[in-house]
Amino acid sequence: MVKEARSLPEAEGGEYLRKPPWLKVRLPGTKGFSRVRDTLTRHGLHSICQEARCPNMAECFQDGTATFLLMGDVCTRNCRYCNVKHGVPGPVDPGEIPRLVAAVEYLNLKYAVLTSVTRDDLYDGGAAVFANAVTSLRAALPAIRIEVLIPDFQGHKEDLEKVIAAGPDMINHNIEVVPSLFTDLRPQGNYAQSLEILRHLSRGKTASCSKSGFMIGFGETGEDIRRLLADLAAVRCQAVTVGQYLQPTRCHAPVRKYYHPDEFAAIREEALALGIPHVEAGPMVRSSYHAGAAAL
Repeated sequence: MVKEARSLPEAEGGEYLRKPPWLKVRLPGTKGFSRVRDTLTRHGLHSICQEARCPNMAECFQDGTATFLLMGDVCTRNCRYCNVKHGVPGPVDPGEIPRLVAAVEYLNLKYAVLTSVTRDDLYDGGAAVFANAVTSLRAALPAIRIEVLIPDFQGHKEDLEKVIAAGPDMINHNIEVVPSLFTDLRPQGNYAQSLEILRHLSRGKTASCSKSGFMIGFGETGEDIRRLLADLAAVRCQAVTVGQYLQPTRCHAPVRKYYHPDEFAAIREEALALGIPHVEAGPMVRSSYHAGAAAL
């Protein structure tokens, strides 16, 4: 059973006075880190690792992996937990995918993760860009495995089908937060719509595995977490990630609770008991952390 979270003392404004010791991260600066960072810069590419200030960036870059951010670095939505810039994006760069392929080849990646900003301004939400990226990578590197982390495409199934038809190994759509907090934290999102995307993936005749992820620490209850896990199990989601929310800046939603690693272990056990085949749960877990393991 998922236990209630153990909170640390809160500072004024809902921010904590200190982070617990299990949230310490490795500092960047290794040769592996520099190689990936410099490759992204040289090819004019963005990564969600950098834009979202992911705490695992140093580890992943050192291991030669990165989650590529397609269609620029400006999102049309403004979720209260996300550090990605929001506003009016520019046009899609036709040279982005060739540069992506060149970077993946140079880094000799065996598993590539592709995501994007949300592009509600595009007629298909950017589904064709995802599909083109997958097929272009496969044409250049037939043995590569590919995961896509997609937005909701405003619920349009025909756009989702474009991505499915391209044949990525894993299709991830993050649910992000428990349903009771959607209105506050994801006002432009829709919980039922996101669940329907995952349900559609399990119904479809596709070889792609389905995946989702969410963060905790916003003030949700144990029952909120149990309900979300049960909903993901009900739509036959095959892989789930659960991680600790960390406030990017003072302008974002505050952290209300820090969960102990033992509590994450209990969440993982409950998710597995509900029938979800692969579960990663821990303070530093993010949707693309050790992504290749879920696709084995």
